Amino acid sequence: MTAVTSTSWTAPGDPGDEWHSPLYHAAVEQLGRAADLLDLDDESRARLREPRRSLTVNFPVRMDDGEVVVFTGYRVQHTLTMGPTKGGLRFAPHLSLGECAALAMLMTWKTALVGLPYGGAKGGVRCDPGLLSDHERERVTRRFASELVPMVGPDQDIPAPDVATGEQEMAWFYDAYSQAIGHAAPRVVTGKPVELGGIAARREATGVGVVEVAAAVLEHQGKAVEGSSFAIQGFGNVGRVVAERLQSLGGRVVALADVGGGVHDPAGLDVGAIAGWSEEHGGLRDCPFGRPIDSRQALTTECDVLVPAAIERQLTPEVASEVRCSLVVEAANGPTVPGADRLLAARGIQVVPDVLANAGGVIASHHEWVQARQRAPWDDRTVAEQIGARLRAATARVIETAAERNVDWRMAALGIAVDRVARAGRLRGVFP
Repeated sequence: MTAVTSTSWTAPGDPGDEWHSPLYHAAVEQLGRAADLLDLDDESRARLREPRRSLTVNFPVRMDDGEVVVFTGYRVQHTLTMGPTKGGLRFAPHLSLGECAALAMLMTWKTALVGLPYGGAKGGVRCDPGLLSDHERERVTRRFASELVPMVGPDQDIPAPDVATGEQEMAWFYDAYSQAIGHAAPRVVTGKPVELGGIAARREATGVGVVEVAAAVLEHQGKAVEGSSFAIQGFGNVGRVVAERLQSLGGRVVALADVGGGVHDPAGLDVGAIAGWSEEHGGLRDCPFGRPIDSRQALTTECDVLVPAAIERQLTPEVASEVRCSLVVEAANGPTVPGADRLLAARGIQVVPDVLANAGGVIASHHEWVQARQRAPWDDRTVAEQIGARLRAATARVIETAAERNVDWRMAALGIAVDRVARAGRLRGVFP
């Protein structure tokens, strides 16, 4: 007989604590500030504050050693007003319903800001992906996909890769969903391998978009990527692309770090050599190409532009008081807590918000989704041009709105997005 254990996180205190996570409170606070800026009516505020749908599942998976482990998974859909919902699936040891709700809300604003026909969603499985074998990851992904069959679909909710998931997990999800409904459904996920209908441009789209936005903002300030210095926290799918692209454009990358460690060199790092080391050794711990630093020190390294590209809530007020840059470009989702936002503003440090800076990924995902609907492929050059055009247009509008309303760029971006979704909700009305 095999044992049955659970990976479930023990929620503290009263029922509902898991829902009201710090990240969710931060997202609601940002919504409130944007709503005040727009003088938004109470009905719209109420409809946008809480997610429309949420699902929590607990499902057993047999591990390689025969033990049966019960995993907890989530899927949250913030709004159905704009079209099907869109958002990533992550594997993380401390994932909660509240975190998914917050990130789903941010996805709504992101897609609205760049004019995509989606609402926001987010989900995943609470687990430590580093402890799973490849076979176990496959079983977890497929079983989670089967639990989500009633909630997701090509015209309902389209998942995508996120933290600790990638093309392979999307391939398994696509296959499990297709097996359940009896026919191939390539539109059900984006971020798939090219062989299954994915687009190669999707792999680097988020990082490419971050650099596109950073370049547009620097141009607005009379500067350029070439000759500017950059510090990047995070060296995964996004951070690595950002670093490589910045260096190719003449930027000087002075600090790089991941969860295990990092390196610093004010004269500029050799990103290619560091990327090779990371691939060979599974991260930047003990990387010899620069002075050793930790992940937090990457955020406080002196530079022109700081790029948090790791996980949420990294720029706390304590860290923000030590930041030494003139511009922050949020490649990660929710890396800056509200108190830090205000402190950075008081110090004259401008922040390009996540809903703008990292929207390149969802723009590419939209092209993949359309490709599957039309059964007509896009070429990478067209996708890259579309990402650049949408992001530069959105950046210009955010900067213009910020000047008109005398607010920071985050409030300008959220104001544009919230206004679009609220207007759509009023036009659709309330049924019945």
